[in-house]
Amino acid sequence: MSIQQQLQAQKQENRDIVESLLDDGSDADAEYTIEHHFSSSDFDRLEKAAVDAFKLGFEVNDAEEVELDDGDVLFCFDAIAYHSLDVALLDQACEQLLALAAKHKVDYDGWGTYFMGDEELEDDEADDEEPQDWRH
Repeated sequence: MSIQQQLQAQKQENRDIVESLLDDGSDADAEYTIEHHFSSSDFDRLEKAAVDAFKLGFEVNDAEEVELDDGDVLFCFDAIAYHSLDVALLDQACEQLLALAAKHKVDYDGWGTYFMGDEELEDDEADDEEPQDWRH
């Protein structure tokens, strides 16, 4: 699949995720933690992608090593942004990050965030709550 085809599919996915979150009652005005997922079996390539994501202004977490069912090892990290569920911002970020993934020959695995209800929880209640993960 070409980068343009991937981008078009991702843009549709962006709309679907945002629509699902809002339909389920997630707060349209909240600031969300948006986690863009990257993976590769080649740690060096993934590391270079992480550096470039940081240069684009994303917060980058440490790479994690995941052993797959077949015994292969995969490395992954998230490029993190904080903003509202603005489809235009998501589309722009996905375009940048898909190009970055292609440049470094790593996989861009979409993005995820957490449901944000508009009811106020007390601090101890919020600590006990497990957020619902909305990932691509």
